Amino acid sequence: MTYDLLIGDRSYSSWSLRGWLLFAAFDLPVRVELNEMYLDSFHERLKAWAPARTVPAARASDGALWTDSLAIAEGLAERHPDAGHWPADPRARALARSITAEMHSGFTALRGTCTMNLRVKWEGFTPDEAIQQDLERLEVLWSAARAMAGKGPWLFGAYSAADAFYAPVAMRIAGYDLPVSDLGRAYVDAHLAHAPLRAWRAEGEAQDRTIPSYEMGLPTSPFPIG
Repeated sequence: MTYDLLIGDRSYSSWSLRGWLLFAAFDLPVRVELNEMYLDSFHERLKAWAPARTVPAARASDGALWTDSLAIAEGLAERHPDAGHWPADPRARALARSITAEMHSGFTALRGTCTMNLRVKWEGFTPDEAIQQDLERLEVLWSAARAMAGKGPWLFGAYSAADAFYAPVAMRIAGYDLPVSDLGRAYVDAHLAHAPLRAWRAEGEAQDRTIPSYEMGLPTSPFPIG
């Protein structure tokens, strides 16, 4: 079985990062096609991936097509049950699916205001009350996962699809220097050190494309991934 994956710009597309990590972090080979965002060609290129309207979209060599990152996670877990997308323990697996689905549909204040930008770190950003509430909810979910899974740098011990979905959140926390607990900071640091994520960012830097709509108008410093 072979796969193709359509992504947006690596420096900015948080959903594309999730989709790509579902392959890269689980040693599943995939051919990647870049569809640069905010260009006239973006929707034209999507026609070959119909009915997809957004990125990421993934296609298997047998014709199966997933047009959403959560669908990609479940499709790959179904086809590769030994890859480890979900925890083996049923209780941990239920919680992992639950917090992944909440990430997929929630945290609108954090995601809407603090757009992912892997090119810079913003200095002087002050989170409002809605963002603070999202950060507090993150701490609740991350603590629940760790309490069930025990030791390990990731939410459920070994890296899972839940970590792939929370990777862009960790990048937001790092890029906007958002306040989190020591536990939260350690989790963010694990993502910053994660080899697949570092490779993803390096490819985005090599593309060297800045999208003006992602600019915050704040002072910047280098993104803290090294």
